[in-house]
Amino acid sequence: METKDVIHELRTKNGLSQDELAEKVFVTRQAVSRWENGDTVPGTETLKLLSKLFDVSINTLLGAPRQLICQCCGMPLDDSTISKETDGSFNEEYCKWCYTDGEFKYTSVEQLIDFCVEHMSSESWPPEQVRAHMEAVVPNLNHWK
Repeated sequence: METKDVIHELRTKNGLSQDELAEKVFVTRQAVSRWENGDTVPGTETLKLLSKLFDVSINTLLGAPRQLICQCCGMPLDDSTISKETDGSFNEEYCKWCYTDGEFKYTSVEQLIDFCVEHMSSESWPPEQVRAHMEAVVPNLNHWK
């Protein structure tokens, strides 16, 4: 989905006119119209306001052009699993289980991997396979580099 479609869908889903949305994010109605026609894309600061207003990530507003993964545990991220900062803004680098309210839950790679092995293991994915996978992935994520 393109940015123009995402903004239009979110605006109408929330029962807002172009004028009402423009007022909430401090732009003109014409700016909203240009976004929804695909003529322009909101700037960085406006994207932040839209993200907070609609409670979706900037990645979602931009049409989800990239698959986000938690840079602590490697889990795929979407708007329901992305962490938030203390001010309520999305932190698109981490999942809500690794990073919450400005704090990391895990203090070491070993602690994270032990937790994942305990909770991700199943009959079809035994603990030793989970551990091998996590040991290969986790050290390469930005948080642990």
